[in-house]
Amino acid sequence: MSWFEAMEHHDYEELVLCQDRASGLKAIIAIHDTTLGPALGGTRMWTYASEEAAIEDALRLARGMTYKHAVSGLNLGGGKAVIIGDPRRDKNEAMFRAFGRYIQGLNGRYVTAEDVGTTEEDMNLIYQETDYVTGISPSYGSSGNPSPATAWGVYRGMKAAAKQAFGTDLLEGKTVAVQGVGNVAMRLCKYLYEEGAHLIVTDIHKDSVKQAVDQFGAKAVDPADITGVDCDIYAPCALGGTINDDTLKQLKAKVVAGCANNQLLEPRHGDKLHEMGIVYAPDYVINAGGVINIADELNGYNADRAWSKVGEIYNNLEKIFDTSRTEGIATYIAADRLAERRIELMKNTRSTFLQNGHHALSSRRLRG
Repeated sequence: MSWFEAMEHHDYEELVLCQDRASGLKAIIAIHDTTLGPALGGTRMWTYASEEAAIEDALRLARGMTYKHAVSGLNLGGGKAVIIGDPRRDKNEAMFRAFGRYIQGLNGRYVTAEDVGTTEEDMNLIYQETDYVTGISPSYGSSGNPSPATAWGVYRGMKAAAKQAFGTDLLEGKTVAVQGVGNVAMRLCKYLYEEGAHLIVTDIHKDSVKQAVDQFGAKAVDPADITGVDCDIYAPCALGGTINDDTLKQLKAKVVAGCANNQLLEPRHGDKLHEMGIVYAPDYVINAGGVINIADELNGYNADRAWSKVGEIYNNLEKIFDTSRTEGIATYIAADRLAERRIELMKNTRSTFLQNGHHALSSRRLRG
């Protein structure tokens, strides 16, 4: 399949390849849909196996952002960027400033923020070249690192999922297996620990695992073993695709709720979770806290207003679980339908408005 065919399949609007030889920048910006507003989505930096894998990831993540914003009630479209490289070794100031100039060239169609492998400091460098960036330092009037808001939203969403599965949203005494303990997941572990949950953790970075063990009394396991441990809740918090044919055979949890994007390798794996009676909190709903928080910057940031909106993730998931139960459909389908209805309504409204405007203009021309 060609890239144009791939874009046409899910109706992507734009794919931008960015390179700067001097700084080593190799980046992709994918814009999926701007029906509801400008595309907003973070910039991920990762050591992709190939350029094709990086493009595929950008496209998949951008589409996820469209649905995330729509279901969260935000007036934003879906976009995402990825930078190819090792975030622990390959970063430099010139790289992020060059990337900022590419974003500026899109003239507001895409607004970026932090993601896996990038930080508030990286966003500050991008800000030197463009205003179309969020999650920069509070000294610039921004909300700063969105990870705390994302973690709070996942925690609230996990409680909603627990209520669906166990009849109560209390997490005390529950065992939660956390796959990946990066910035967001470490904060999530703190919330879980403070409520009295038992933690099992894994990560490719041993220092992160040690931190979770030392601070929260977590049990560490090998990354290959995390999906098969005895637990109540499995929390995918690293890269996507960890719900697949192999892991579904191992999964003992009654709930899947985590902060990773694209947790289902394929949609049919969401159907399988439904068949198995496992409560799945759709990823783009439960992990929307960070983007909800930084989206508030576009209106002049107010922390109380933003965090109150993040807390509504609990209610959003309850609606999705209710729809799933009453209509007998998987939760990811219920979430998709909610998002798609909002986008379609806006498209129809816009189409009607444009048609009416065209008819009015034609009438004036005929009268003239």
